[in-house]
Amino acid sequence: MNNHVYFFDTTLRDGEQSPGCTMNLQEKLRIAHQLEVLGVDIMEAGFPASSPGDFEAVRRIADQAGDIQVAGLARCVASDIDTCWEAIKNANNPRIHVFVSTSPLHMQHKLRKKPEDVLAMAVEGVRRSAGYTSNVEFSCEDFSRSEGDFVCQVLEAVIKAGATTINLPDTVGYAEPEEFASKLDYVIKNTPNSDKAIFSVHCHDDLGLAVANTLAAFRVGVRQAEVTLCGIGERAGNASLEEVVMNLRVRHDFFHLTHNIVTEQLYPSCRLLSMTIGQPIANNKSIVGANAFAHESGIHQDGMIKNRETYEIMTPQSVGRTLSNLVIGKHSGRNAVRSKFESLGYKLDDEQLNLVFEAVKHLADRKKTLHDDDLMALVQEEVYRMPDRFRLRHVSVQSTDAGGVPPTAAVLMDVDGIERSGAGFGAGPVDALFNVISDLVGREPELEQYAINAITGGTDALGEVTVRLREKDITAVGRGTHPDIFVASARAYVNALNHLSKKEQEGPRLHCQHD
Repeated sequence: MNNHVYFFDTTLRDGEQSPGCTMNLQEKLRIAHQLEVLGVDIMEAGFPASSPGDFEAVRRIADQAGDIQVAGLARCVASDIDTCWEAIKNANNPRIHVFVSTSPLHMQHKLRKKPEDVLAMAVEGVRRSAGYTSNVEFSCEDFSRSEGDFVCQVLEAVIKAGATTINLPDTVGYAEPEEFASKLDYVIKNTPNSDKAIFSVHCHDDLGLAVANTLAAFRVGVRQAEVTLCGIGERAGNASLEEVVMNLRVRHDFFHLTHNIVTEQLYPSCRLLSMTIGQPIANNKSIVGANAFAHESGIHQDGMIKNRETYEIMTPQSVGRTLSNLVIGKHSGRNAVRSKFESLGYKLDDEQLNLVFEAVKHLADRKKTLHDDDLMALVQEEVYRMPDRFRLRHVSVQSTDAGGVPPTAAVLMDVDGIERSGAGFGAGPVDALFNVISDLVGREPELEQYAINAITGGTDALGEVTVRLREKDITAVGRGTHPDIFVASARAYVNALNHLSKKEQEGPRLHCQHD
C-alpha cells in the first residue's frame, strides 16, 4: 500500500465561505502563494460558478500557481463544470472537483431525486469533467450517512467514467472514528475498481472529531486528506491541516506515512490566515496557539529545564515558532528589510517594499522592538488590502471621565476620492469614531462584533482590531492594526465598510455546501 499522504487544502473554498472568513482577491492570492510555500499538494481555489468574483479569484490563482494542483469545485451540472474549467484551465496542474449527494436524506429532501437519477448525474458529471482533464475528483456528499452498497455502485461507475480521486466526506461531522474507518474500509474493499483511484476524506468538526476521523481513515488506506489552515470552515470547521500533519510527524512510529508539508511553515501560514480574516488564533489552539509551548506549572518548568522532552513532544522550531526577536528598527536599511520579509515568505516588488519600508520606519519610532508578527501585520495592512473606496487619513479622539462631557471624535477621510471631514459624539471614544465615519460615508451598518487583540507583548504592542458589520443580509469583516487602539479601530471599521461595498458590487453568491 502506498504510504504517502497527499494534502488537499480547501481554506480558500470551504474555509473562505464560512462566516467571517471572506477574503478579497489580493488576500486570496497571498494565501494561495503561502500554501505553495507550505508544500500543499492540491489547493481548492474556490467554487467558480458561485459568483463572478469567485470565478475571477480562481482564475487568477490558477494563473499564478506553480506546480501545485489547483482544484475548482463544481456540482454535477454541465454549466458548473464548464465554468470551473474556464477558471482553472491555465493552471499547470488543474483539477475539476465534482460532487453530488448520496445519502437517502439528501437525495430525498435536498435533491428530490431517486438513487438511479443521482447515479446518472454522477457519471455524467465525471464524464464531462474528464473531457477537459484527466485529473478529476468525485465526492459523495454526506457519505457518512449514505448506504455503503449504493456508494460502491456509484464509485465503480464514476471511476470507469474517469474519476481518479474519490472523496468520501463526513459532511456534517456525524461519524465516530472507529465507525468511519469501518465504513471506508467496506467501500474501498467492495468497489471492484477501487485500485484505480486515490481515496480521500473531508471531515467536519461538529462533534470535535474531524482530525480523529481523518487519522482513522489513514489506517484503512485513505491517502488524501482534505483540510484547512486552523480548521476554518462551515459551522464548526474542518480538519485542521497543522494538527493532521503534526500527528503524522510526531507519531511517525505509529502511522509510517510520508507527506510533502514543510512543517516549519505551519505557524507562519496560520498566522497569515489569522491576520487576513481578522480572527485571532486561540491561545490554547494545539500546534500554533500561544500556549502550545508555554509552561507555567513549577513541576513542568523543572522538567523542561532538565530535559525539554519531559513536557514537549515537538519543538517550537519544528512548526515555525521561534523565541528570537527581529532586529529591525528605524536604522535598518531597505535591503535588510527586504531580506527579512523574504525570510518570512514575502516576495515584495519595489513599490510594495517602499510602502512597507516607510511603515516599518514609522512603527519603529513608536515601538522599541519589532517582532516577526509586527512585520507580518504591516504587510497585511499596507500591501494586501483591497483597493479602498473609503480611505482613512487622520483621526482624533477626546475622552474623559468628567460628567456631562461626552467622548468626541474627529475624522478626515476620502470617500470615493473626495476628501471629507467631520466630528461627533458617542457613548465612548470608539462609538464616537464609528458614528462619525458612518455619517461621512452615508451608511448605518449594524456592529455585530468588536474585538481587540495585542499582536505581541508589551505596552507598545501593535493593537489588532476586528469588527464585523451587517447591512441587511450582507456581513463583512474588517481589521486594522496600529499602536494606537483608536486608530486601529477606525481602520478596522473603514476596512469592513470597504468589504461591504465590494460585496454589493459583486452581487449574490451561490452558497453551496457539498462536503
